[in-house]
Order: sequence, then structure tokens, then C-alpha cells
Amino acid sequence: QVRLVETGGGLVQAGGSLRLACALSGSVSRINAVGWYRQTPGNQRGLVGEIASGGFTNYADFAKGRFTISRDNAKNTVYLQMNSLKPEDTGVYYCNAKATITNYWGQGTQVTVSS
Repeated sequence: QVRLVETGGGLVQAGGSLRLACALSGSVSRINAVGWYRQTPGNQRGLVGEIASGGFTNYADFAKGRFTISRDNAKNTVYLQMNSLKPEDTGVYYCNAKATITNYWGQGTQVTVSS
């Protein structure tokens, strides 16, 4: 079992920055990749970006150049640094951990970007 806890959401003005953190606990050695997803109003949950166990990252087009995923292995924590935020980035951001046959989700953290 793997537990994920997201922190760092909040209210920020357009153009500002936020850093989200996803703290993993439990059987983290089974995790192959950790991703960030978001659900914006009226839309389905979709990928923001992810980092694989080897360190390779990939991002959705809207995140490229603005968002960066990094990790601290000593803390079992994955970060999502979000810069140049836009009102359309408003939504609930979720952390996802992929094991071989199981996906684990955090509870989500709200990000609100005001214009």
C-alpha cells in the first residue's frame, strides 16, 4: 500500500507561482512513476506531468515551460513547481503513483488563480 498526501495549494494571483508537494509513504519502492494530474472546472481529470523512477519527465503541452516536476528521494516527496500561473490553471491537483498493476491517488489540493 502507498499513501500520498498533497500540500501547497492555495490562492494566487495570475502570474504568480505555487509549489505543490506530494509526500509518499508505505511501499514506495514499488512505484515506477509519480504524476501530477488536475481537474479544472467542467473538465475531466488530466495529466499535468510525471516523473519516472529513472528521473525522466514529461509534461502536457500547457505545462511545458511553466511547470517543473522534481523529487527529493530522501524525503520521498515529489514537487510540482508552477510558475506564470493563469486563471485557467484553477482546479484540484492530484498526485498519482504508478506501481506495476496499481495506481494510487492522493486526496487532491485546490489551486485557485485569480485574474
